[in-house]
Amino acid sequence: MNIAVVTDSTAYLSHEQYDAYDIYSVPLSCIVENEVYKEERDITSEEFFLKVREMDKLPTSSQPTVGDFIALYEELGKTYDAIISIHLSGNISGTYRNAVSVSQSLENVKVYPYDSELAAAGQAFQVMEAAKLAKNGASVEAILEKLDTIKAATELYFVVDDLTNLVKGGRLSRAAGSVGTFLNIKPVLTFVDGLIVPYDKIRTKRKALRKIESLLEKSVKDSEHPIQATIVHAFSEDEAKAFKERLEIDFPEVEFNLSFLGPVIGVHTGEGAIGLTWTIKTDES
Repeated sequence: MNIAVVTDSTAYLSHEQYDAYDIYSVPLSCIVENEVYKEERDITSEEFFLKVREMDKLPTSSQPTVGDFIALYEELGKTYDAIISIHLSGNISGTYRNAVSVSQSLENVKVYPYDSELAAAGQAFQVMEAAKLAKNGASVEAILEKLDTIKAATELYFVVDDLTNLVKGGRLSRAAGSVGTFLNIKPVLTFVDGLIVPYDKIRTKRKALRKIESLLEKSVKDSEHPIQATIVHAFSEDEAKAFKERLEIDFPEVEFNLSFLGPVIGVHTGEGAIGLTWTIKTDES
C-alpha cells in the first residue's frame, strides 16, 4: 500500500525531516492580541516569544479545524491508499478528536488517526518511525503495531520556569500547579496517559535537570535496545545546547538531538522550559 503519514505542527519537525520522509502536517494556531497565526507558517518560535515578552495577557491556542483535515486528507487521497495521522495527546488538545471525526466521513481514502499521548519531540519519535516504515513498504497494521511499541518505550520529562501558564491554560491541574507556585519549587513534569502531571518536586532547575538525567541513566541501563533522545527547549537554545553537551559526555552510547517548543506548546510552558524525551532505537530509527 501507498501510505501517507500526517502529523500536526506540535511535533516540531524540521523542514528537512518533512521533505526527506514525505511527512504532511496540519498546523495548530496561536492567537496573539486577537491575531491568529498558524505556528511555523505565519509566525516563528522566536517571533512568538519576543511578542509574549511585551504582553500582559496570555496568548491562547487553537486546534486545526475539521476543514483543515478534510482538505489535506482529500488531497492525499488522490495519490495514497491510506493515511496514518499521528497527533498530540487527545487529553490536552482536540486535534486528535477532529482527525477521528473527519476520518469517519471520508470515502475516497482510509484514515487511521493515532493518539501519540505525547507532544513535541515525544510525538515526533512516532511520526518519524511511521514515515520510515511507510517508505520501506510496511503495512498499516505493522506501522500501528510499531507505534504502540515506540509509545510504550517513550519517556518525556520537562521543567518550566513558571507553572502559571500551564494552570491557566488548563494543561495542569490547579492543585498540581499550586505546589510549584506557592512553594517556589521546580517540579519535574511528565506525561501519564496523555496528561501532564508532576513527577517530582525539586528546589532548583539545575537539580531538576539532574533528576531527569538520572531517569535517563536508569533507562539506558535497563533497556535491551539502544536509546535515542531529544532535548527540547522553549526559546532557550543556549541552555538546551549546554544540557545536550553534558549528556553526550555522560552517555556516549545514546544518540542525542535538539528540538524546540513552538508557540502552541510554548504558550503553556512559557519561555525557558527545558525537557528531555527518549525512546528505543529500531532498525528504522
